[in-house]
Amino acid sequence: TNSGKSAFINAFTKQDVSIVADVAGTTTDPVYKAMEVHPLGPCIIIDTAGFDDKTELGERRVEKTRLAAEKTELAVILFAGESVNHDLQGTSEIVFDLTEELRWYHFFKEKKTPVLLVVNKADIREDSEALLAQIKKETGEEALLVSAKTGEGMDAVREALIRKIPEN
Repeated sequence: TNSGKSAFINAFTKQDVSIVADVAGTTTDPVYKAMEVHPLGPCIIIDTAGFDDKTELGERRVEKTRLAAEKTELAVILFAGESVNHDLQGTSEIVFDLTEELRWYHFFKEKKTPVLLVVNKADIREDSEALLAQIKKETGEEALLVSAKTGEGMDAVREALIRKIPEN
């Protein structure tokens, strides 16, 4: 929750598709947006709820997210990357809890669904380099750094999505 998924969808589509608020849990049900993405062709973009809401309603939101994920042909995982420890054995290394993001990453990998890894909020994150490095270490893949608010990096997302689409 509050990683900026809805803002990312709005920036990617260049439309106000999803409601954006600073309140966790704003997106309750998947939001579907049909659009043409050149040169991919017709696509359905799906904005989902977060997956770390532990309430009864949150469990239902996560189930809807899982159902949407089952239909996905190309996934974008937006890493929130909450830091969990700034002082490991006397060092000032920043470590992030990526448990849920990595669970979804492996879910898509097992399904052989192409995955694009993205870190949002480039305009306000001071720890983005450390987060990008940990994602690379955990997945072996480079993540893109974007700002849904300013639009920074969104062209790179489009280009990366095009490269992720299988030939057939």
